[in-house]
Amino acid sequence: MEFFRIKRDIPFMKYALVLNAISFITFALAVFFLVTRGLHLSVEFTGGTVMEVAYTQTADTAKVRETVASLGYPDVTVQNFGTSRDVMIRLPVQKGVTSAQQSEQVLAALKAQDDSVVLRRTEFVGPQVGEELVHGGLMALGMVVLGIVIYLALRFEWKFGVAAIIANLHDVVIILGFFAFFQWEFSLSVLAGVLAVLGYSVNESVVIFDRIRETFRKFRKLNTHEVIDHAITSTMSRTIITHASTEAMVLSMFFFGGPSLHNFALALTIGILFGIYSSVFVAAAIAMWLGVKREDLVKAGSKREGDPDDPNAGAVV
Repeated sequence: MEFFRIKRDIPFMKYALVLNAISFITFALAVFFLVTRGLHLSVEFTGGTVMEVAYTQTADTAKVRETVASLGYPDVTVQNFGTSRDVMIRLPVQKGVTSAQQSEQVLAALKAQDDSVVLRRTEFVGPQVGEELVHGGLMALGMVVLGIVIYLALRFEWKFGVAAIIANLHDVVIILGFFAFFQWEFSLSVLAGVLAVLGYSVNESVVIFDRIRETFRKFRKLNTHEVIDHAITSTMSRTIITHASTEAMVLSMFFFGGPSLHNFALALTIGILFGIYSSVFVAAAIAMWLGVKREDLVKAGSKREGDPDDPNAGAVV
């Protein structure tokens, strides 16, 4: 399915230096905000009180959240679990207030709204659990990065592996930079979104790298930057359709998924937008600067499949 026909190659690599300079500045700002402002970590990472309450009818989580927030917990996490009548509430630590006092205060406020509410469980989640989550999250991120590098090195060439992982880490740091600058809450769902962006972004890079290899085989008279321009141009229709469809779904979660999905969808939105940018302008440009060439991807003696005198032949996918 193709809605966008581009007849001539767009000279993306002509502007690679300028675009990557902008990317580097954005990356540097993200690192600066992470260092100076830090992440606003959720209860899962910092510790706090976890409550489970049950209603006789479907719980109105928005009303529960509003009630608890009025007690001085603006960053409270409220979500359904199990059934629509069961609600989990995560409260951040407050100085001078014990976990038992927090749960009693919240339960009293909820009973004032609905006398049928029943406390099922309450427990204190210590910061040690948060440290384990941070360690586990970093381990997961490291395994994903290592897996991507190994896959691309075996599937294509090590230069593509290095380019892709730089581009993907660029996306991750920029997402974290946004959360640090605006002090949006960084929770487990956001961490899941960050890991999802890694896989999503590398998929776009693989599509472009595969087209670069195919173009090297078809057009022997094109130099490296012309090959990359042709590869990116020929995948533009696919890129627009795929990412527009994905972003439509993510935005539906952002606007209609409620507070529990808000930051998750926000992380995905930032990741998708920068993932497109990094796959085209960061990963491809770094591969070019690392010196990727025809001999890296095409075995000697392979047959020509295209017309070398027509650089734009087959520019449309």
